[in-house]
Amino acid sequence: MKASNAANPFKFGALALDESFADREDELAELTSDIRNGQDVVIFAPRRCGKSSLLWRAASVLAAKRVLVAQVDLMTTPTKEGLAASLAKSIYEQIASPLERAREKALTPFRGLQVQPEINVNPEDGSFSFGFGVARRPADIDATLERLLELPAELGGARNRRTALVIDEFQEIVEVDSALPKLLRAVFQRQPEVSHVYLGSKRHIMERIFNDANEPFWRSAKSIELGLIDPVPFSAFIVERFRASGKAVGPATAGEVLARTGGHPYATQELCYFLWERIPFGAEASAEQLDEALEAVLRSEHAHFSLLWEGASHVQRLVLGALAREPGRPFTAAYRLRHDLPPATNVQKALAALSQREVVIGEAGAYRIAEPFLAEWLRESLGP
Repeated sequence: MKASNAANPFKFGALALDESFADREDELAELTSDIRNGQDVVIFAPRRCGKSSLLWRAASVLAAKRVLVAQVDLMTTPTKEGLAASLAKSIYEQIASPLERAREKALTPFRGLQVQPEINVNPEDGSFSFGFGVARRPADIDATLERLLELPAELGGARNRRTALVIDEFQEIVEVDSALPKLLRAVFQRQPEVSHVYLGSKRHIMERIFNDANEPFWRSAKSIELGLIDPVPFSAFIVERFRASGKAVGPATAGEVLARTGGHPYATQELCYFLWERIPFGAEASAEQLDEALEAVLRSEHAHFSLLWEGASHVQRLVLGALAREPGRPFTAAYRLRHDLPPATNVQKALAALSQREVVIGEAGAYRIAEPFLAEWLRESLGP
C-alpha cells in the first residue's frame, strides 16, 4: 500500500465493519447459526464491547446465505407511531424489496394495515419513507404494530427464506409504552421460524426484561455473553492492521496497548487510532509514541469525562477515585479505611447509582470502572 493512499485502519465511535472487525469468530459463528435455526437471542455485554458491530457482521454473513434480516433501533423511535414507521421502512427495504423487486409489489403488504401509512419518495435516490399520524386511536396503532410484526414471518415464509428481526436498544421498549413487551411477545411466540435478536446497552434493564419471571419475555431467548476479546488474537489483529497499512507495531507494544485498555474493544481501537497517527510510514511504534497516544486519547475524552464527573455526587466521586486507584471490594472495612470512604451504606448507594449508569461494573462484591480511560483520566486528575 502506498503511503499517500493509506488511511488509518482503526475505527472507534462507529461500527467496526469489514477489516475493522476484530476477532469474535466464535461468537459470530454462534450467532449466525442461532439465527439460521430460528433461535431467539439476547446479547449481553458491557457498553462499547461490540454488540452492534457483531450483529452487523453477522447480517452480512447471513445475507450471503439468503437470510433476510430486518433491523430496528428503538433509540430512534420514542413513540409507537415512530416504531411503526421504522418497522415498515425496515421490512420494506430489507425483506419485502429483496423478495419483490418491483416496488409496487413490495408495497402490497402495507395496504392491509389498520392505519395506512403516508408513503413518501425521496426524489434524489427514490427511497421510500413511512409515516403514521399521531392523531390515531391507540387501539388502531397497536393493531397496526401487531400486523407489521407479523409480516417478516409471512413474507419470508412465502418464499421459503429464513428471516430475522433485530431490535437494537431493546430496553427502550418499556419507555415507548409499558404494554408493548406483552404485545411483542404475543406475536413473537407464534413465529418459531423467525429469529428475534435483542440488543441493549442498559444491562440492568435487559436482565430484568429477560430474567424476571413476571415479565413477558422471561426466559424467551438464548443469552450470548460478550466479554473482552482474547488477548492473543486481539494482539495479532493489531499487529496485522498496522502492517497492512504500511506501519509497524511489535508484539510487545501490542501487548502494552492491551494492558492499557484491558482488552476493551472500543478503547483498544481508540488507542490504536491515535498511535497509528503518530508513527511515520515504514517505522515501528515506540514506547514514547504510545504514551503520546494515550495522552491524546485523554484529551479527546476530557469533555465526556468532565461531564460525568460533574454529574456525580460527592460520595460517588469518592468511590470513583478509589476504584481508579484500586479496583476491588469497596464494602470491606479495610478498603474503605485505605481510601477514606464513608460508611458501607453510603458506598452501597453510590455504587448502585454508578452501576445503573454503567459507569462501574460489579461482580460478586468486586467493582471496577467500566471505561479504561476514565480510570486513567481520574488518576491523572486526582493524583495519588
